[in-house]
Amino acid sequence: MSWDERVALITGASQGIGKACAIALAEAGAKVVLAARNVDKLNETAAEIGANASVIPMDVSDSAQIAAAFAQVKEKFGRIDILVNNAGITRDGLVMRMKREDWDSVIASNLTGAHLCIQQALPIMLRARWGRIINITSVVAQTGNPGQANYIASKAGLIGLTKAVAQEVASRNITVNAVAPGFISTAMTDKIQDAARERLIQMIPLGRMGTDRDIAAAVRFLASEEAGYITGHVLNVNGGMFMG
Repeated sequence: MSWDERVALITGASQGIGKACAIALAEAGAKVVLAARNVDKLNETAAEIGANASVIPMDVSDSAQIAAAFAQVKEKFGRIDILVNNAGITRDGLVMRMKREDWDSVIASNLTGAHLCIQQALPIMLRARWGRIINITSVVAQTGNPGQANYIASKAGLIGLTKAVAQEVASRNITVNAVAPGFISTAMTDKIQDAARERLIQMIPLGRMGTDRDIAAAVRFLASEEAGYITGHVLNVNGGMFMG
């Protein structure tokens, strides 16, 4: 099938990496469904993309909202070919002082939400005998980082989830991969103070922070026919900061 016959659902598509992924897939020709909590930002992104974009409000920490959103996509398009699990939150703090609710909310959004979206997408992909699932993890899932035990646990869990599901569905021509961004210029990283930013850049062999388009290009490749023999893989897009 050509790109213009594909339907992609991207979570956390209202800004940053999710928005860039939606734009990249739409530029390739796919119909993109933008899912996130902030409807105003979703509508702005949809207007920027044009006719190939649809908006569905969805909180990935709410299983009922996930089920309803996927049902709407199935009813409208009859298919979901590509799922990009990008939605995520942070609630940073030292592990000894971390509140239970901060642990639970990050795991629920970043890991459980991705699991539930995969569960909703798989029956549709299995019937079509084609699918691309791409989970957005993080370089810190492989390196660790102080003060982010909940976030890192969720993103490392995504890597494990990727590999497990990849083995379960490979026989049906469904690939499951992860993209692990390094330090990317987004609204989240814009809060980093200049001195800390310079220290981070010194850790990156390519000498710069990445852009959301760097990540989107990797996602578009993994969603393509050309990536059909790649599954269970973690694609590091981090400027050489981690080479494991």
